[in-house]
Amino acid sequence: MAETDNSALQIGVIGSGSMGSGIAQVAAQAGHVVYLFDKNPQALQRAREQLQSVLQRQVDKGRLQQAEAGEVLGRIRFVDSIYDCLPAGLVIEAIVEDLGIKRAVFEQLDDIVSPDCVLATNTSSLSIASIAAACNRPERVLGLHFFNPAPLMKLVEVIPAVQTGDDICRRALQWMRDWGKTPVLARDTPGFIVNRIARPFYGEALRILEEGQADVSTIDWAMTELGGFRMGPFTLMDFIGNDVNYKVTESVFQAFFYDPRYKPSFTQKRLSEAGFLGRKSGRGYYDYSDDGHLAPPNKDEALGKDIVWRILVMLINEAADALFWKIATRDDIELAMTQGVNYPKGLLAWADDKGIAHCVETLDRLYDEYREDRYRCSPLLRRMAREGKTFF
Repeated sequence: MAETDNSALQIGVIGSGSMGSGIAQVAAQAGHVVYLFDKNPQALQRAREQLQSVLQRQVDKGRLQQAEAGEVLGRIRFVDSIYDCLPAGLVIEAIVEDLGIKRAVFEQLDDIVSPDCVLATNTSSLSIASIAAACNRPERVLGLHFFNPAPLMKLVEVIPAVQTGDDICRRALQWMRDWGKTPVLARDTPGFIVNRIARPFYGEALRILEEGQADVSTIDWAMTELGGFRMGPFTLMDFIGNDVNYKVTESVFQAFFYDPRYKPSFTQKRLSEAGFLGRKSGRGYYDYSDDGHLAPPNKDEALGKDIVWRILVMLINEAADALFWKIATRDDIELAMTQGVNYPKGLLAWADDKGIAHCVETLDRLYDEYREDRYRCSPLLRRMAREGKTFF
């Protein structure tokens, strides 16, 4: 494929929700003309109003000049026909996480855009290979997974499918750097880097809750005050939405052929079924109503340290296994977890600090107690402990 002139590259974005609008803003601020498509006129109008509001806040905070904000908005074309994306050299899909719907959109795009146009999906966990297979030119398809809010979060996971051309991947990596993003390269496996490695942050916290070792506020207190995380797992799940978070966990669990390490929680499933979705519904693990009662945490430091270490060692194990299976490089794994989900430290560096042997001992103790494959130690960690090696 011919190299596209970046200065003239026009961008199509499919879906005008918060993620699609955010990606459109990023591309427009990088100087590109953007076609933001949604078949729902009301959704497009909401996107326009929200983008105007977001850009005005940037002006109010002194981050943009008024004229610059106007230019950014002026570069975004709000279109209700997918055929308006015809001039685009890169189209990014950011719609519902449904494989069938995504494949249908890509099949249609493949017929509309030019042969040189690159097609990208913002899926957080679905198969890029399956999406690409819907196209006659699957070699031009890849994953570009932005994190919400896209204008603020630096990380973008770049995921080539087995069909993706090497040149397409190189161009995508450079485009993301040109947009001021931090791209990391991930293999096309369930959850990619972040959504795979981060599962125990939620899953193990839910196990601790279900076992009655600690309540919601105590676990959140331990992870923030003692662990240094910006949000506790239950506060974060309420922020994301229990329906969304559960769906990702369920998707990863199924995609990994029901590996027990990714088994969803009945607690979260029941909250989702009850409509207790978190902040957006007014109730989740916490009650957000005006008269909602928040139980104070049990600030027992020994208990708190046990909670932090149990969750942390499971995260470390996932990071080590991602490296073992060559999902990404060591440095990209560390970048993904610190910039994608704002962890206080890279998990592999954390493993070195805690001691690889200590990680292995803890995982073996958990496995001996539960006899579940959920707690099986990564072969890489066990090998490194045996050989006295470190990640850095």
